[in-house]
Amino acid sequence: MSNTAIPKSNQMPVGSVQCENTSLNLLKANDFVAKAIRERLADICIINICSSPGSGKTTLMQETGKRLGKQLNIAVLVGDPETERDAVRMREVGINALQIVTGGMCHIEAQMILQALDHINLDNVDLLFIENVGNLVCPAAFDLGEDYRVTLLAATEGDDKPKKYARMFLTSELMVVSKADLLPHVPFSVDAVTKDAREVNPKLEVITISSLNGEGMDEWCAWLNDKVEEKKASKIKQ
Repeated sequence: MSNTAIPKSNQMPVGSVQCENTSLNLLKANDFVAKAIRERLADICIINICSSPGSGKTTLMQETGKRLGKQLNIAVLVGDPETERDAVRMREVGINALQIVTGGMCHIEAQMILQALDHINLDNVDLLFIENVGNLVCPAAFDLGEDYRVTLLAATEGDDKPKKYARMFLTSELMVVSKADLLPHVPFSVDAVTKDAREVNPKLEVITISSLNGEGMDEWCAWLNDKVEEKKASKIKQ
């Protein structure tokens, strides 16, 4: 399980200091709501999926549903500034999905998740994905009550993102290098991006995948199954 003792909004790179600013009260309130979400969904493993726009989050969710839909009961809360297109794509492969329209906001906040819980049936759900708004900056500061944060980084984006957007990788448990089928065609080094990411967060796990040709999908699905089982085991111990 992830360490929930320190809210994600308070985690900072080594040697940094957080100055007083007007967002602190907002983040404290967000952390309070995130705690309420964890308590309400204590039986469900929650994965917050973050990335830049176009990294392949929705396609990965679709392929995950196809592969694990008979093993796990999966639901998805999808965040976008506008439209319901991604939720429709989820439903097309049989995944229970609800769209959260942020109305132009660049991230999902915990209060949005709490409101959405009244509009989606999560009975007997094992795994809840929160597909965050495409952005490597704002979502990093907002704990959504998740057990794990996963950040996708597409091979087409360049391998210099972990240190440019350090907080996102610092607060994630897993980095997924997506669109691996394009690696032979783009100047992207998995070794270099992994090195940079682990200098930011030494505990970060890394999986390289392609939702199109299936590379790494077995490893990804195994990781998810392990996290669901860990959540169930921790609940039994309580």
